[in-house]
Amino acid sequence: MRFCRQALRIAAVLLCLIPSLLHAKNVEVKDLRLWRAPDHTRLVLDLSGPAEHRLLELQNPRRLVVDVSDAKLLARIGALKLDNTPISKIRSGVREGDDLRLVLDLSEAVRPRSFALKASERADDRLVIDLYDLDTELAAPAVKKSAHSSGRRDIVIAIDAGHGGEDPGASGPGRLREKQVVLEIAKELHELFKADQGFAPTLIRSGDYYVSLQGRRDLARKRQADMFVSVHADAFRDKRARGASVYALSTRGATSTTASYLAQRENAADLLGGVSLGDKEDALAMTLADLSMTATLDSSLNVGASVLGEMGRFARLHKKQVEQAGFVVLKSPDVPSILVETGFISNPEEAKKLASPSYRKRMAKAIHRGIVQWFRAHPPPGSLLATLREAGEREYVIVGGDTLSGIAQRFNVNVNLLSQYNNLRNSKILVGQTLRIPAS
Repeated sequence: MRFCRQALRIAAVLLCLIPSLLHAKNVEVKDLRLWRAPDHTRLVLDLSGPAEHRLLELQNPRRLVVDVSDAKLLARIGALKLDNTPISKIRSGVREGDDLRLVLDLSEAVRPRSFALKASERADDRLVIDLYDLDTELAAPAVKKSAHSSGRRDIVIAIDAGHGGEDPGASGPGRLREKQVVLEIAKELHELFKADQGFAPTLIRSGDYYVSLQGRRDLARKRQADMFVSVHADAFRDKRARGASVYALSTRGATSTTASYLAQRENAADLLGGVSLGDKEDALAMTLADLSMTATLDSSLNVGASVLGEMGRFARLHKKQVEQAGFVVLKSPDVPSILVETGFISNPEEAKKLASPSYRKRMAKAIHRGIVQWFRAHPPPGSLLATLREAGEREYVIVGGDTLSGIAQRFNVNVNLLSQYNNLRNSKILVGQTLRIPAS
């Protein structure tokens, strides 16, 4: 009898614990984040563990219902900024006792998609809800290889600011984020190419949102890019690591331990940025691309060397030659591609420089000069630069006593054309400066 009474007491204790045990299974929604990209809006739920979910589209009025099983909302919905998104309001409630229900009131029709991301070293479990605009063609900026009066086209430069959105990239002192630093450099670079005759720049990422590694390459090819440059400011385990670098693709392995480490880190960006497994390219397609891209590697290495030389004029270099590793973002079979590490944001001294607008401008100018110099020496057939080279474009080094108008008169060219051709903001020139003289 005593054994029976003890068993009953244990059973009673277990019955009392069941509700709390069941409650402990509830997944917590710790945070909500909202990102706006050119063609879609992304809502991210940070979860304390994996959870089942389902989407339900409703009409009259237009709504999207998100049910998360056994979940509890801890995040503040009111903190989300819904401006410039198709979401007019987000409401929450409890469904069937323990399930969380989010209702997204929509101001326009969208194409919804959702997927779960498993926890990794750098992020917890997440639920990603993407709302794609129905008219994505209007959302994406069109870039054309515009023709000049000569019938010759511009050279298209695709400028990719690494990371973005859910993926902040590397972090430096004072909450300095790689995604912010490289976007500023990319924008500076874009403006420099806009001012160049014969070039048409395009930004792969123009705001704080994430584009998949494959998506970055696809956008460059869709916009008919002649060159792809991906801008980064990475970190290393050892905070003493420092110096700017330029990388090209390697199909045979990395040229150094650092190159291998950085490639692995950059290639893992999709895990943090949020890419569905269904969006990954298949192994066969990647193999075929590897076989066909060897023709572009030589160009990538040469333009990379030109950029590295210009950066070395003012910045410390990590290595004095272009390094190679298996960067996924560089695997375009027909577009010369380089990845520029503007410095190590994990190094306190270099982080301070990268946080400076003036230093970022100097870095953008160096990348710009390196690319322009290479294309002037190797202009693509049919481009305006190729026409100018064939017509006999010359260079002149300024000496004491020279004036811009005097040089224009000497070479029989219009002074305004000469100024525009060399991106001069005024008539001020310096001894030792090299001017390009267009064909008269």
